[in-house]
Amino acid sequence: MNLALGLLLYGTAVALFGPPILRRLTRRGVAPRLGVTAWLVAIGGALGSWALAAGVLVVEFAAIWRHPSEALRACYAVLSTPAHPHTATAAKVVTFAVSALVIAGVTAIVAHVATVAVRLRRHTHRHGRAVRMVGRRMPDLGAVVLDSPEPQAYCVAGRPDTIVVTTAAVDALTGEQLAAVLAHERAHLRGRHAALTGILRSTAAALPAVRVVTEGSVEIGRLLEMCADDRAAHFHGPASLLGGLLALLDAGAPAPAGALHAAGTAVLARAERLVAPVGVVARARNRTALLGVIATTVIGLSEITVGVLFCSALMN
Repeated sequence: MNLALGLLLYGTAVALFGPPILRRLTRRGVAPRLGVTAWLVAIGGALGSWALAAGVLVVEFAAIWRHPSEALRACYAVLSTPAHPHTATAAKVVTFAVSALVIAGVTAIVAHVATVAVRLRRHTHRHGRAVRMVGRRMPDLGAVVLDSPEPQAYCVAGRPDTIVVTTAAVDALTGEQLAAVLAHERAHLRGRHAALTGILRSTAAALPAVRVVTEGSVEIGRLLEMCADDRAAHFHGPASLLGGLLALLDAGAPAPAGALHAAGTAVLARAERLVAPVGVVARARNRTALLGVIATTVIGLSEITVGVLFCSALMN
């Protein structure tokens, strides 16, 4: 129980204090890849510590369940007597009840996340098949051109992955701008960003009250757009990419659910970092701070686990 309590408190601390710290360090996208890693470590640290705490409780529940007579007495105590925290029976009763609730809660959350993720995946696959049927594949662009008055460019994961660009976007962009936008979308597909954002959105839908998950999902989506921006700007220049993003900014129709839209997320913040990138010193300082947050989260989880186990062994 000591280990479970320690892990529970640690996960709660990460969930409460992690988001404001990480928002401050990643809002300008100085090191977007490292920022994504830091958010994922924070989310994994919080959820992982809670999952470990649940596992500890389940193990204790299983220890009681191995002895049917003790389990029956625990159930009888729950139904017929008040709990007294200083008695061994009450401790077993509490462990029994909490473990049962934990098992039910974890099962429900995992099932919800899986259901939403599968539904989103099926939707994007259907959209990709429909677009490939009605659009025109342009081998020189590596994309499917769709007749539409709305200037759009986006990608959907599927079998195969598909980059979609509308005729209005082709007409609105110069050749270099179009190449930069398509490079941005190829970076998303190469990095499997759609799968990551899909899992995060599904988890956020299942845990709407957990800020580190809900805010992390939004912030990671923004940072992944910046990661794709950096790759496109590396090959085609920031000016071409910026021009392409601004030309697509006024698209009226939203991209389909599950798609990654070049001009759909934090375009103004991304434009600012393309126009005025930070200096070498600020970049190094930001990277150091993010590495510190990552190390603190990982080492903290390890130390609290080892420390509680060591203290429990000494007390026993």
